[in-house]
Amino acid sequence: MSWESTAVYYRLLNRLARAALGGHHSAPLLIWSVDFAPIAAMQAQGDWEGASAVMVEAARKLETAGADAVLICANTMHRMADEVAASVAIPLIHIAEVTSRAVRAAGARRPLLLATRYTMEQAFYRDRLEAGGVSPVIPPRQARARLQAIIFDELVQGRIEAASRAAFVDIVTAAVAEEEVDAAILGCTEFGLLVDPADLPVPSFDTTELHARAAMDFALED
Repeated sequence: MSWESTAVYYRLLNRLARAALGGHHSAPLLIWSVDFAPIAAMQAQGDWEGASAVMVEAARKLETAGADAVLICANTMHRMADEVAASVAIPLIHIAEVTSRAVRAAGARRPLLLATRYTMEQAFYRDRLEAGGVSPVIPPRQARARLQAIIFDELVQGRIEAASRAAFVDIVTAAVAEEEVDAAILGCTEFGLLVDPADLPVPSFDTTELHARAAMDFALED
């Protein structure tokens, strides 16, 4: 939900439109960019009902403005995906469903889920992955705390730290050795700013890129 990852979505969608259509084409988009501070506070306080109300209002306004589909451009806020989807008549493209399809298509079945502690520890996201045929693994508690700090203290504030990149790689490497994971899901839309697939010992799946590609596929269906 931070503008740091919103900018990534915007750039990806426009690049995909140009690649598909050529010339001077770009992606016609409606963006509801939130003030992240109240959202982060609601998450920390466990006020998911309040966060859901914010998301439902945004989705309805986007639909009224002419959107043909809606994306929640954050993994954690898919906690209220069902409520958002029920509030509008247009389809919601779910980031976890897109990700599970990509993981399965690549032949992986036991991915390490790296995300906010809300996404890792609560069932809403893992259940969607499991419904798609994969069995996600989450890091141990200390690693989850480290990932949470990387996201909220650094990435959403535009800070890319080499020490955090090294810590991220160490978390994945340990899981490969100890949990026999066969892939890594970058389940925070800012993680693609921190690490490159070449940094990791197993195939990685950047949920931001997968989500943007699914949205462009939807837009170009006709």
